Amino acid sequence: MYTERASRLTGAVVWTNTPTGAGGRAVLPDGCMDLLWSEGRLLVAGPDTRPYAPAGPERSWAGIRLFPGSAPALLGVPAHELRDLRVELADLWPAARVRRVCDRVAAAADPATALEDIALDTAARAAAPDPLLRRLVQRLNEGRPVSATAAELGIAARTLHRRSLNAFGYGPKTLARILRLQRALALARSGLPYAETAFRAGYADQSHLARETRELAGVPLGELLGGG
Repeated sequence: MYTERASRLTGAVVWTNTPTGAGGRAVLPDGCMDLLWSEGRLLVAGPDTRPYAPAGPERSWAGIRLFPGSAPALLGVPAHELRDLRVELADLWPAARVRRVCDRVAAAADPATALEDIALDTAARAAAPDPLLRRLVQRLNEGRPVSATAAELGIAARTLHRRSLNAFGYGPKTLARILRLQRALALARSGLPYAETAFRAGYADQSHLARETRELAGVPLGELLGGG
């Protein structure tokens, strides 16, 4: 069973996922990166451009999903180096530091809250998030075109692409597509008809929504929503 709550870290989400015996669903691209805990291991989920299907038997997870663009400052690594990967935190941080963090999470009554506390502590010592990138996410999530957003933010397209690679793991056009799909899924799950979902999420038509869903999620929209 999956549960989540808003984090005390701005824009982040704290979540847990425990096995239900029904088989796990693929994790879809969402523009975010996560710090994960499972069975004594700390991992980082890099930014996805395709659905990620966990391998092996189901197991319990705890995690904190960081606001798009905020993870590289906390982890100390450009997002594009982790694109479509799941890596051990020990590959990014000194081993002694990771051992201390692992011991802290393992001793906690609630591993998810322990991860949140670790993220808060790390954020307090890290450089402040780039406010321009947060505005970029907000504008794209509103359905604004990338070119218009770049002009509005006063940044050259080439510079925006480079900074997006470091912050999100891919360029702003890919980020816009992923955020649009997430908007569409939220609308469709609320019961809105697919044609209206496509219009309100910013697709040209329902066929456009269907193509993008297959490309980014790997399955038709109806199957993704549990109807197929």
